[in-house]
Amino acid sequence: FDDYLAFLEPRLIEAYRVLAPHGSLYFHIDYREVHRCRFLLDELFGPDNLLNEIIWAYDFGARPKTRWPAKHDNILFYVKNLSDYVFNVDAIERIPYMAPGLVGPEKAARGKLPTDTWWHTIVPTSGAERTGYPTQKPLGILRRMVTASSRPGDLVLDFFAGSGTTGMAAHELGRRFILVDNNPEAMEVMAKRFAEVPEVRWEGVDPGISGPARSSRTGRVS
Repeated sequence: FDDYLAFLEPRLIEAYRVLAPHGSLYFHIDYREVHRCRFLLDELFGPDNLLNEIIWAYDFGARPKTRWPAKHDNILFYVKNLSDYVFNVDAIERIPYMAPGLVGPEKAARGKLPTDTWWHTIVPTSGAERTGYPTQKPLGILRRMVTASSRPGDLVLDFFAGSGTTGMAAHELGRRFILVDNNPEAMEVMAKRFAEVPEVRWEGVDPGISGPARSSRTGRVS
């Protein structure tokens, strides 16, 4: 885009409008644009409502020899209302200690809460999870977000849905979802991915070709 922020701003304004009072926004971007996008999001949500800048670190892909290889993306975690938001700390899947011998056996068995640095590989090109969509996100990353920041039955919105991983995570966790994308390739991937999910309906388009997908139940965005 010639002016990415001008493209993004009206979409974020609308996302903020429909976001439930207790809702959260996870905004995924790379290091090239994160600082400019943060100014826009701070203006919408307020700078104090940025709870975390999550670093998604991975070790996959090309390694240029003219600079340090970039092996992370940024995820900005905002809440709409600092005094009333969902964060299900006890439901978040815990991760192993890097040095389990330094803690007691009970603590080692329980694992630890993830920090704001998430080590999670991108979806391998030959992996079983792979849909063929070029910017597909790992299901584990989306499951962590949806688990932490919504309750069963809540409605999750992804307006750059791509391969539909957000919807798949929401479906598996008992949340409702709305997926939006204007890329015919994305719509084709999502149609195949959700072919076995009877609750999904398609609006304004043949489900075998393209269009926005949403769950058959409606409600507020969370």
